[in-house]
Amino acid sequence: MIRSGHSISLWLILVGVTCWMAVGCGSPESASSLPKQQTNASADAKSSAKAGRPRPFTRLFVQDLDNCALKWTTVRLDQDNRWLCDPWATVSGFPALDAKRQKLVQMDVVGSLLLVGVRDDADGTFQSGWVLLDTGVRYIDHGDHGHWNFRRSPEVWDQCLDDKQGNPAHLYVYNEKFFLANDRLNGYTRIDPSRYEKTKEGTLRKDTPRFIPGGGNHITLAVVDDKVGYSCWIDGGGPNKGRVDVTPIPHEQASSKPAYSFYLPTGAIHGATTCAGKVFFAPAAGLCWVHADRELKHNPETVKIHHIDLGTEDDKPRRTGAFVTHKNYVLFTTGKSKQAALAILDAQAAQPLPWFVPLPVPAGTQPVTPIIADTAYGPLYAFVFCDRVPPAENVTEVLHVIDLDPNRDGKLDDAKLFKTLTVGGSAVEGHFGHHDLTFDSDRQYGFFTNPADKTLVVLSLKTLEPVATFSFDGKPTALVAVGSRETDD
Repeated sequence: MIRSGHSISLWLILVGVTCWMAVGCGSPESASSLPKQQTNASADAKSSAKAGRPRPFTRLFVQDLDNCALKWTTVRLDQDNRWLCDPWATVSGFPALDAKRQKLVQMDVVGSLLLVGVRDDADGTFQSGWVLLDTGVRYIDHGDHGHWNFRRSPEVWDQCLDDKQGNPAHLYVYNEKFFLANDRLNGYTRIDPSRYEKTKEGTLRKDTPRFIPGGGNHITLAVVDDKVGYSCWIDGGGPNKGRVDVTPIPHEQASSKPAYSFYLPTGAIHGATTCAGKVFFAPAAGLCWVHADRELKHNPETVKIHHIDLGTEDDKPRRTGAFVTHKNYVLFTTGKSKQAALAILDAQAAQPLPWFVPLPVPAGTQPVTPIIADTAYGPLYAFVFCDRVPPAENVTEVLHVIDLDPNRDGKLDDAKLFKTLTVGGSAVEGHFGHHDLTFDSDRQYGFFTNPADKTLVVLSLKTLEPVATFSFDGKPTALVAVGSRETDD
């Protein structure tokens, strides 16, 4: 799945409330570079309480893997560039989940609304589904300028948790719509955040989510122009090996079914995206792509499948598992050790071919899906964590920073590895426990999680140095940031 976000900062304060703060991240030199005053959070809290609370900088939502809970805080940056965060809280109306039987899966934000999936351990027959919440953050647009405000507290606006949701895992945002794959129902749910609105009187208008058939078992999905969905089957063998279902996205509550299906040359499809009028897939060997059939003019016999060979590693075809996009470019990681690389291809090309930025991979780790930040300072960066691969222990985990456009000409053909940071530990178990990184809306700071260390780190996107570290009561994994520095109207 895709994610792009940008920039973050943290300030912690409330009269009579103390929040613990640690300094630095996994790299020892980063701690010594921080100003001394950041090491005493209690003193900071008392002095700032007298001076008045600093304005919000961003709002963070963090998944707690230990407790299957979603927690939030407002991050603040004072006039002396000290970071603080309000006490961590649970979202009003968020359901109490069973940490032994359920897990929060992917989440994303459109505007001021956040959607998070819920998965259970019984193929969706216990309690699974989704929760939609208002983040409480608003951008006030005045035409020639605008500003953020954080005056509301987050609250749940809608949810569907039952034994009929088909155990969602992947969440996508296409055309400002949420699409949540329902693995055991062989389809996906479309949720339109623009249809949600709360009036001044408190009346809540809601969307009616629509289920769309297509794909199966562990669905990956690409939706083109909110017109047609390409949903994949993960089967590595059998009659659904390499299968992709092409389904029209219905208007209003019209029913729908796949218009046709086609089959890639290999199965185990674990990634899909769309870019520049093409649809890309990540099967067991290399990549495949087809031209997007927006008007459903094709059929299984007329679809032309293009294959991109990524070479081999240890006598096996190289592959990828997920994509991100930026303008007309598709990016992904491939390879596990000596041949690990960030791959970039121009989707506008008649016959797209990737170029590679080699990535050094510490023993016992593996690169994960890149995260892109178009920073406020000019550089366009891709960030790639190398997370621990169980059962490896006592490994060094890193965050690679790739400058995607060093000469700033808008092309990414000169991308190169720019910097590598040592980070704290992940807590990988299957699909869960990875590091994650998000950015404030203005792309000035990044925030990333160290799940095993139970910390969050603030990263300057100007210096690419950690500037503060915050403790977390639980195991922080996925996170998103909403909004940026609050200013006067």
